[in-house]
Amino acid sequence: MSRLTHSAHIPPVPVRELGVVSADGSRVHAELHGPEGAPAVVLAHGWTCNTRFWDAQVRDLAVDHRVVVYDQRGHGRTPAAGSGGYSTRALADDLEAVLRATLAPGQKAVLGGHSMGGMTLMAAAGRAAVREHGAAVLLCSTGSSRLTAESLVLPIRAGALRTRMTAAVLGARAPLGPVNAVSKAILKYATMGRGSAPERVDACARIVHACPRGARVAWGHVLAELDLEARVRELRLPTAVIAGTEDRLTPPVHARAIEAALPQSLGLTELAGMGHMTPVEAPEVVTRKLRELVAEYVTVEGAGSTAAAVSEEEVA
Repeated sequence: MSRLTHSAHIPPVPVRELGVVSADGSRVHAELHGPEGAPAVVLAHGWTCNTRFWDAQVRDLAVDHRVVVYDQRGHGRTPAAGSGGYSTRALADDLEAVLRATLAPGQKAVLGGHSMGGMTLMAAAGRAAVREHGAAVLLCSTGSSRLTAESLVLPIRAGALRTRMTAAVLGARAPLGPVNAVSKAILKYATMGRGSAPERVDACARIVHACPRGARVAWGHVLAELDLEARVRELRLPTAVIAGTEDRLTPPVHARAIEAALPQSLGLTELAGMGHMTPVEAPEVVTRKLRELVAEYVTVEGAGSTAAAVSEEEVA
């Protein structure tokens, strides 16, 4: 194993870790990387992932940015929610709590979301914390509605049967099993482009297979019924969209619809040969876009300091 490949398996070490309390009392694990007072980026991961999904972006950006990542409910180090704790409202509540806990009052940041993380940003579009702290947005490989109807994971004709079967897959309680050649081949087919490098497939598989079954199933049911079309029109921040041309989970039809509905669209970038896991499959492209958004929309004065925002919730 090369030194570069070996280092990719070592997670970035956060400067601080926080236990953020959401609106319903749920505790959300958040991490702060990079220098205090630097321009800020806040990243929300997708379904069955965790903060490790953003490792490539964190390593690059944290050299000269303040990078905030957090685990969605039931993922990574954020505990599972109680009964009724899984909803698009909960996604928005958690993001709002993270923004208030990690950014100083009035501090602006670029907000990035992948898949369910992008849905989080759309769900929170009208929230006060997003209006206060959002400077610009990057939506990666996501959709606002009709996820089961448009999904191409099942290779059968579009229609009611495929929609029902896709919904069943999203809510399936069967365990994912160990990470091996077979499970990686399945994951690559469903979520990644044909040309994805083996080490990136392996990284995604380890992240996805680490997701607890209960959270995977609960959020799968939420995604099957997702409808955030109205929220897209409330996302009144400069917003760029990225999609992979081989994305089977959220095909580019979703990205095109979102881009057309955005009040302040910065355009859609379609990545040839990439699948659903664009921040891992094409990390350089995603990181570069985040840097561009920071350079354009976050001033040095607007970067502010997170010192006053770190509360007694900080953990060693």
